[in-house]
Amino acid sequence: MKFVDEAEISVTAGSGGDGCVAFRREKFVPRGGPSGGDGGKGGHIFVEATTRLTTLLDFRYRPHIRADRGEHGRGKDQYGHGGEHQTIHVPVGTLVSDADTGETLADLKQDGQRVSVAKGGKGGLGNIHFRSSTRQAPRLSTAGEPGQERRLALELRLLADVGVVGFPNAGKSSLVARLSAARPKIADYPFTTLQPHLGVVRIDEGASFVIADVPGIIEGAHKGIGLGTRFLRHLSRTGTLVHLIDLSCPDQRDPLVDIETIDAELANAEVSMAEKPRILVANKMDLPEARENFEILRRHLEERGKEILAISTATGEGLSELVGRIVAELRRLQAEAKESDDD
Repeated sequence: MKFVDEAEISVTAGSGGDGCVAFRREKFVPRGGPSGGDGGKGGHIFVEATTRLTTLLDFRYRPHIRADRGEHGRGKDQYGHGGEHQTIHVPVGTLVSDADTGETLADLKQDGQRVSVAKGGKGGLGNIHFRSSTRQAPRLSTAGEPGQERRLALELRLLADVGVVGFPNAGKSSLVARLSAARPKIADYPFTTLQPHLGVVRIDEGASFVIADVPGIIEGAHKGIGLGTRFLRHLSRTGTLVHLIDLSCPDQRDPLVDIETIDAELANAEVSMAEKPRILVANKMDLPEARENFEILRRHLEERGKEILAISTATGEGLSELVGRIVAELRRLQAEAKESDDD
């Protein structure tokens, strides 16, 4: 399935039904007396998050969504039925904004979370409301109000505990596949990953975490270069980051420069992630040149007070230690969040 993480749609709530002009036939009452009922209210439009969806693809083929209008009032004091409400289902993690003003309407992070985005119009008044001592047979009614119209910007941001970042072909998708049941497309060419892949890593019975590889982060990504900011923003929701480095050094790349480049992109993103916990991981330790480069890189990082782990997604070397480090970091963050809530 094609991954779509942005969509713009127009929504129109239902208009209210018109009030009715009618008279009942009754002896000694002029024209039988007014009996026109009110129009029904128009249907509202809601947006609701669901775990059944994973992309915003459906909205590419359904750009305009309407709710039902209210029924018109009828004679014999009969009021019109209200219009049916319309519920738009979106994936959990969708940010809903007004496309014209930029106002954030909702950040739907939980299954079943729901927000009203367009209100239906009020129904018109029937002529039963216009009777008075001087107006026994009013022929007045009011029209229903139009429903609210709005353009919505939908933006999906992945909900994952761990985000895997790094230059193309560092092994991000391979790591997710190795640790979880995810089966991403993996190949040896730039930008293999054109959509994020999520996997669930089970630690023990009842305990797990969600890991996602985030593609397209290269130098200048925060300015839109490469796949640009399209996926960079997904990292804003993650608890911690795993920064994967390819130590086979393709094209004679300098690993230290690569680390600094990714750090700069994260810091310069729309939502800065400079303070987000990060675990440095050197990949491809199954290759001889990677082992040689690792010792050099480790010494340089130790001088800067940083630590780096060594793994191989091909052989599984070091993965248990990496999972242990991730779990420890996530538990630390949970403890800090609990302390903050208690305060």
